[in-house]
Amino acid sequence: MGKKKDASGFEGPDWLQREEKFLAPYAMRTSQSRGRRHAEEAHPYRTLYQRDRDRIVHSTAFRRLMYKTQVLVTQTNDHHRTRLTHTLEVAQISRTIARQLGLNEDLTEAIALAHDLGHPPFGHAGESALDACMKEHGGFEHNGHGLRIVDVLEYRYADFPGLNLSWEVLESQALRSKRTEAAEIREFLGAGRPLLESQVVDAADSLAYNTHDLDDALSVGLITLAELQEVDFWTRAVEQVQRRHRHLGAEQLQPTVVRALINWQVGDLLERTREHLHRERIETVADVRAHEGSLVGLGPEVHTLKAGLEGFLHDRVYRHYRVMRMATKGGRMLRALFEEFGRAPEQLPARYARKAQAGQLHRTVCDYLAGMTDRYAQDEYLRLFQPYTSV
Repeated sequence: MGKKKDASGFEGPDWLQREEKFLAPYAMRTSQSRGRRHAEEAHPYRTLYQRDRDRIVHSTAFRRLMYKTQVLVTQTNDHHRTRLTHTLEVAQISRTIARQLGLNEDLTEAIALAHDLGHPPFGHAGESALDACMKEHGGFEHNGHGLRIVDVLEYRYADFPGLNLSWEVLESQALRSKRTEAAEIREFLGAGRPLLESQVVDAADSLAYNTHDLDDALSVGLITLAELQEVDFWTRAVEQVQRRHRHLGAEQLQPTVVRALINWQVGDLLERTREHLHRERIETVADVRAHEGSLVGLGPEVHTLKAGLEGFLHDRVYRHYRVMRMATKGGRMLRALFEEFGRAPEQLPARYARKAQAGQLHRTVCDYLAGMTDRYAQDEYLRLFQPYTSV
């Protein structure tokens, strides 16, 4: 990784002094960064990690998250969450937690904004379909593909491929992948355990999607309030809300309880994480790197309540027949598109066709499909297989 050799660090003394003053000793500082793969001059008023955040937000892959499935296909209605709104919620929660723990908020936000860039259309069904298609060609996994997007596939800059993000943001993406045998992942395995900023994003992601998937499932009628009486986490949150708001209207009950669930989990996570950091005597980034297991997490009681909610969501929401139909349709479309483009790659757009002709056929087809939004994949399917659709 390239690194500016100015003794004052990356962004000048003002930012470095601010970090020294406000960040906890175990937070990742700009001055400690391994820098970027391709060396760049420091920006006069934005830190390394602020620039990472901005590059992610301006990327094509980030904008496409607007029309990618979280749980429900994007055409279901106008109000449920997509990958983009989920990502923004994770970034919001992560930054709040980072601020309370004295961590680097800019790094945390950049990691959060990038964490779902690698998801294909149609959610986990799309990922499973592409993994099956790529079984003989290295497979597909959304975390690894997210790293590929920011490191190789984005093409906004004249001086380098990808977004040329900092090593720490790339590492965070890589360490989420379960395919540690891949060469692009192995590069990031030697530094030790993930930074606290990365661990915060993982925790925020989990609590956000569980609670918000529940919210969306209620809103579109996949489940009812009556069914939720068997979920202890929900019923206890309802009791808390009703004690504070004795005359709460029916329309406000659901969003108020959802907020209560988020606040409960964030508060517990902060309390338990502080205890953990103190008990394990974590005082430096090196201590974080050396500690086995996660330092950021919920206490036993809330963890158990959250697990009960997760079990309910798996049985009643993720396996709901409407969700399964959407998933099956999406997977079928991606498999058909993969087969057709693999058979006749000249049908690919010119940029992808050139890469396919250079000897990267299957990975290029996979890159093209994984970058699609739900609606673009549906449109491509119609263009290829519906005789009366304009191409």
